[in-house]
Amino acid sequence: MNSPEPVQTKAATPFYEKREAVFPKAVDGRFRRLKWAVMFVTLAVYYVTPWLRWNRGPYSPNQAVLVDMAHRRFYMFGIEIWPQEFYFVAGLLIMAGIGLFLITSAVGRAWCGYSCPQTVWTDLFQHIDRLVDGDRNAQMKLQAAPWGPAKIARRLFKWSIYLAISFLTGGAWILYFADAPALFRDFFALKAPSVAYATVGVLTFMTFWFGGFMREQVCIYMCPWPRIQTAMLDEKSLLVTYKDWRGEPRGSVKKAEKNPGGVGDCVDCNQCYAVCPTGYDIRNGPDIKCITCALCIDACDKVMAQLGRPRGLIDYATLEDSAREKAGAPPTSHAKLIWHPRTLIYLAIWGSIGFGLLFLLGTRTHIDISVAKDRNPPFVTLSDGSLRNAYTVKLRNMEGRPREMEITLEGLPGGKMWTDETSRESAARKLLRTVEPDATQPIRVYVIAPAGTARQPVSFVLRALDKEGGGDTSKTTFDAPGEE
Repeated sequence: MNSPEPVQTKAATPFYEKREAVFPKAVDGRFRRLKWAVMFVTLAVYYVTPWLRWNRGPYSPNQAVLVDMAHRRFYMFGIEIWPQEFYFVAGLLIMAGIGLFLITSAVGRAWCGYSCPQTVWTDLFQHIDRLVDGDRNAQMKLQAAPWGPAKIARRLFKWSIYLAISFLTGGAWILYFADAPALFRDFFALKAPSVAYATVGVLTFMTFWFGGFMREQVCIYMCPWPRIQTAMLDEKSLLVTYKDWRGEPRGSVKKAEKNPGGVGDCVDCNQCYAVCPTGYDIRNGPDIKCITCALCIDACDKVMAQLGRPRGLIDYATLEDSAREKAGAPPTSHAKLIWHPRTLIYLAIWGSIGFGLLFLLGTRTHIDISVAKDRNPPFVTLSDGSLRNAYTVKLRNMEGRPREMEITLEGLPGGKMWTDETSRESAARKLLRTVEPDATQPIRVYVIAPAGTARQPVSFVLRALDKEGGGDTSKTTFDAPGEE
């Protein structure tokens, strides 16, 4: 009996594919210069901002940008945000999210290509690679070389620079949460809080590992934003695009000379692939690996200029406009491609939120009152039949100087009030208090009303007595017997 033929099974696709190291080649051009400018500005803002000073008077910190966790304040130059004003922070976060939608709608993944922290620090570390190891070919040669004293020394030197930059990155972050000069001194004197050392350690490791080694893997595999962006892009979106109708079929210069008109403009030099920081070949079409940094445009334009061919084989273009250009129509200007209806809608929403926040910021009062009524007991009947309710009143002064304030009781006929520091005999319709700068002052207030008073709403009205004025009102109730 013949044995059955062996079943031919297809080789399983490996679950994990080993990463191929990316060695981007240095390139010069308008987009590379733009990346230089963005990297310089963003790094300067991050490292320098904690050291900027802002005079807020003798009662407030003089650090321009400070997240004061101990006193629950957020300072940004002339703006001070209190916990109850968190809607300002929420509004800014919403604006940041809509701003990303706006940028994506207008110029594709420009945030990923230029301003994302992962991109900025990866770009910085890639420049360190070129400084220490040389450009692309030298890096690839060193990577393939066996380990020896020279390679180990060069690797340790480069990683030391990585570590120094990473430490500065983590160290700069904690300076936003305390007075920068004082924390800087305490940190190196080993007197800083333990959380400061832990935070610097974690951020140093993350910057060192993500920027120095994981690099494009963070953008391709870990970050959710590219996947969100792909749902926002369509044929009308401005992207870095390879015009295959013009470049294909590819052929060398010699082949083009032998067969004029038989090959496209692409000479298959692979310069677009060599300069890509994520190691992607844009000629394969739009992909999540493309962060729209446009360095491939700089590389391709340089080659086209050397060959005497028109630039724009790789260019910022929409798929729709690229199809029009293929049909012989002139390309649409970038201004028209950017300002389409979707972009204008995002811009209108973003601007409306921004103007709304500015309006609230400009019209907000810098004093505040909140009242909490005692629930047990809800009222007390005194010996003469009059009724007494007790309240905890909190006065808030949101300026960096002491302010004198007046509290008035309204809506309770015959009602008067006094505090723990005074007596019933001194009860009146108004109370005066001086509240310290940037402080909340709780006051125990007792309100008395004549016998027979029914349960009714009352208001505590706060008014500042200085020239700036301002006020606030808190409504509550006055409880009486016979009603729930």
